[in-house]
Amino acid sequence: MFRKLVRFIEEEDLFYRDQKILVAVSGGVDSVVLLYLMKKLEVECAVAHCNFHLRGEESDADTIFVQQLAENWQIPFHTIGFKTKDYAKENKQSIEMAARELRYNWFEKLCKEYYYDYIVVGHHADDVAETVLINLCRGTGIHGLTGIKAKLGKVIRPLLPFSRQELLEYAKQNQIDFREDSTNQETDFVRNKIRHQVLPVLEKINPGIRKTMSENVQRFREVEKIYNHSIENQKKDIIQYKEDQIQISIQKLQNLVAPSSYLFEILSDYGFHHRDVKQIAKSLDSISGKRFYSATHQVLRDRDYLLLSPIEIKKEDQEFELQKNEEELHEPLFLQTKVFAKSENFQFPKEKTTACFDLDTLHFPLKIRKWKQGDTFCPIGMKGKKKKLSDFFIDQKFTLQEKENTWLLISNEQIVWVIGHRMDDNFKISATTKSVFQIEI
Repeated sequence: MFRKLVRFIEEEDLFYRDQKILVAVSGGVDSVVLLYLMKKLEVECAVAHCNFHLRGEESDADTIFVQQLAENWQIPFHTIGFKTKDYAKENKQSIEMAARELRYNWFEKLCKEYYYDYIVVGHHADDVAETVLINLCRGTGIHGLTGIKAKLGKVIRPLLPFSRQELLEYAKQNQIDFREDSTNQETDFVRNKIRHQVLPVLEKINPGIRKTMSENVQRFREVEKIYNHSIENQKKDIIQYKEDQIQISIQKLQNLVAPSSYLFEILSDYGFHHRDVKQIAKSLDSISGKRFYSATHQVLRDRDYLLLSPIEIKKEDQEFELQKNEEELHEPLFLQTKVFAKSENFQFPKEKTTACFDLDTLHFPLKIRKWKQGDTFCPIGMKGKKKKLSDFFIDQKFTLQEKENTWLLISNEQIVWVIGHRMDDNFKISATTKSVFQIEI
């Protein structure tokens, strides 16, 4: 198994032995065996462990186990705890997606702080099969059929050639202790449903389904290369660039074997989804003048071309000031303000039309203005993680009109409140807050 690992690392050009590696270790058999193998490779590595606080004492026990493991093997150890459920609720994500986002953001931060070259994770052949089936269910197209990449940016996956059964046998042979995650047996998560309910049925049809899926993935990756090559070549022929506008020749597009597929690959980079592209493709045989919108761009069906351009959102350049002692503001919105001491039984208003801030965090005069491209803020609950305002609009499914009508409250060039929608975490009421500044629309 060790020789096979070394060969895979060399063939896929994953990393070199003189590079610094950050190994993500949950405590399960895959990540613990991965760490054991990295140590055997004599690579300079460190352990990163996340406690997502999803399984109570069991999660805490995992953290203790991984820390002791790192100490016994004399490997640097990093750990962090997350309020995963709160984060998922705040950002309207599934627990799985929230956990993934939290851990990879932290991994990236560690890499920058400690100069790690790569993040090594323990995905194996079984994960590849599960991912392909999940992507099939979600309809992600040919790109989703290529499974999990061995190397993607700073993330590398050296265990992809091995099944979970092989890892279990290797752990047993080498007397490697690990912890079993009880939630792996539950079927609340999509991946677990695939693992425990779908794959067993497929194994009855084909006992070697996992190996077959891995072989299929290799074929799909070759097909994807051909597909991407064809897309890029045809783009050169059917697209013209003029200043900030992209012109797509309707006649040349219609002459292609699968116009909708080419059109999707062109437009998906600009926020258009399959359902949007389907409507645009239908318009190719209709009269000119129809417009289609993504969150950031528009497509105009002209006589001979589809014209793709950024949405020009009219924003007032004027800024309005709000002084500390002003109780009312009538322009551009009718706002009422008040300052009061925070009491022990203080309760934050539930209405989106009212916001309360820690007075000591604000710098007056405050400003009110429309949003600008590049604006960022830290949505309350995200604890220091900045988000582009344009991405926030997309996540919240803002229409073009809603974006145009949105005003921002600014303190010292920082967004305090996307008025009527979301506060910035840096200005929230905390245990140390003495005075509250309240604004009501």
